Amino acid sequence: MASVIVIKFKGNLLKLSFKTTKTMDAKEIQSRYAAGERDFRGADLSGADLSGINLTEADLSEANLSGANLSDANLSEANLSGANLIAAELIFTKMSDANLTDANLSDAHLIGAKLGVAKLINANLIGANLISADLSGADLSGAYLSDAYLSDASLIKANLSNANLSRANLSISNLIGANFSGANLICANLMGANLIEANLDGANLNEAKLYRANLAHAKLRGASLRHADLTDANLAGTDLTDANLENAKLKGTILGLAGI
Repeated sequence: MASVIVIKFKGNLLKLSFKTTKTMDAKEIQSRYAAGERDFRGADLSGADLSGINLTEADLSEANLSGANLSDANLSEANLSGANLIAAELIFTKMSDANLTDANLSDAHLIGAKLGVAKLINANLIGANLISADLSGADLSGAYLSDAYLSDASLIKANLSNANLSRANLSISNLIGANFSGANLICANLMGANLIEANLDGANLNEAKLYRANLAHAKLRGASLRHADLTDANLAGTDLTDANLENAKLKGTILGLAGI
């Protein structure tokens, strides 16, 4: 058992509290889970090899899983809110409908991970590798995804409103119907991305790369696209009301029926 000092600021007040954590290994958590236990809140599993483990519906909120190997594990419907997953291995991990609200997944490897309908509200995914991951219907509102790799990922109808995706790589990703309203996409790479019917109202796409992106029937009302590269992009039927296209590259761009 270990005691950790937790420091929280609320307004101008400094609050100190003590949280007891339990260091566990793969064998122990697997045994306890098999016995029917699901409450592993605050557990310390940092660096543990949990590859292929089944922890469906387990409560791992506030757990320390930094550097842990959870590749091919099943964490569907698990509660990982506030968990520390920094640099964790989550390759092909099943996390559909999991709660990762406020979780720290910075520099984590989530290649091919299944995160459909997962809750990632305000999650930290800075520098995370999500290549070919499935995030369809996931809630990433307010999430931090700057410098994240999302190439070839599926984010169909995902909620990324007010998320920070500056410098993120979303090339050839499937973003049909996704909500990027108010999102920060400065210098993001969206080359070849499918953004049909996506909502980008009020989004900041300054200097974004949208070469050959499909934005047909997307909403870009009030969006900023200053110095963005829209070469050969499809903006047919796109709503560009009050959008700022100052110095944007529009060579070969399809603008048929676009509302400007």
